[in-house]
Amino acid sequence: MSALSGRTILVIIGGGIAAYKALELIRELKKRGSAVNALLTRAGAEFVTPLSVSALAGSPVHSELFDLTHEAEMGHIEFSRAADLVVVVPATADLMAKMAAGIADDLATTTLLATDKPVMIAPAMNVRMWQHPATEANLKTLRARGIAVIGPDEGEMACGEFGPGRLAEPQAIADALEAALCPADQPLKGKKVVITAGPTHEPIDPVRYIANRSSGRQGFALAEAARDLGARTVLISGPVNLPVPPGVEVLPVETAEEMLESTKAELPCDIAVFAAAVADWRPAERHDRKQKKDGKRSTPELRLTANPDILKTVGHLKEGRPALVVGFAAETDNVVGYAKSKLAAKGADLMVANDVSVATGIMGGDHNRVHLVTAEAIEDWPELDKREVARRLMCHFARLVAERGTT
Repeated sequence: MSALSGRTILVIIGGGIAAYKALELIRELKKRGSAVNALLTRAGAEFVTPLSVSALAGSPVHSELFDLTHEAEMGHIEFSRAADLVVVVPATADLMAKMAAGIADDLATTTLLATDKPVMIAPAMNVRMWQHPATEANLKTLRARGIAVIGPDEGEMACGEFGPGRLAEPQAIADALEAALCPADQPLKGKKVVITAGPTHEPIDPVRYIANRSSGRQGFALAEAARDLGARTVLISGPVNLPVPPGVEVLPVETAEEMLESTKAELPCDIAVFAAAVADWRPAERHDRKQKKDGKRSTPELRLTANPDILKTVGHLKEGRPALVVGFAAETDNVVGYAKSKLAAKGADLMVANDVSVATGIMGGDHNRVHLVTAEAIEDWPELDKREVARRLMCHFARLVAERGTT
């Protein structure tokens, strides 16, 4: 059964050419068993009609703040509180700006300001509008307030330009809503989840080390999602600048060897997720004193040796292996191909692959675009906020564990 079954979704339709996809989203939500209420902005009504929205939603569509019938009953309050979740599709640059500034000058923005329910937005706009500093600042503000962002996708736009700014596909939006409303009965209650996160620092001497740009955000978001699903969650983290998630046991480590030992000490567990960006190599020699340079000395040679492969070590355990072992494959090319080859070699049940080349902004950023790779299939997900990726992943892992009947 879909997590959307029996839930009420409030769909706010903004004014953009992508508004027609809101109709497809409503159809998809109804197919999954949701009740749908709809608010249509004046700009949105320039692209889709109230009649088409109402016909698909199976309920009256609302658009006017000063509707005497509904506002006599404080309609904007009722709309904002009656739904289990609010989604804005498409979220235009104008709507995002008003949300960020707390402006409430029509029914849609007043409802958004009055709601106490989770809010998700699916942006859609011209690529230059999406990349404008004002939109980027507004997006950062909205994310900081806990608003989840779905997309946008990259591709050709109605204006003829190409780039990020296309509305995410309706099915992907529905998937994200379903993940956000993953059953509240805590499907991981009684389970233990171990997650690794962040980079490792491999010391050269007391002041220098080898590291990478991992921020740890994805791993920390996974830990929060596992906690929310009821799991006893242990987060083994390399050096990061992130607050400790409440309700999560955090074990700080520095090196790959320390991370491996901490991981082994937390076994057995039900699910192990290896999201850390572990350094492949470490200096073969660690100096106790800072290495100096002088005019007589040539540049020192840095010899490296391989670090232990934590995922492979745990994936091939004969005793104490977690019921579900998940690896992350951070690649800069041939992303899915490398993830498939790692799947069997490392003994993982599932690989989460992503492109971390500099142009994506994923390494150290707030968003991610992942591919789920198993021996049977490859599932491509749209670009999402890392918190949303984490929610969807943990719900997926919970379903896998339930299907396997683990204890």
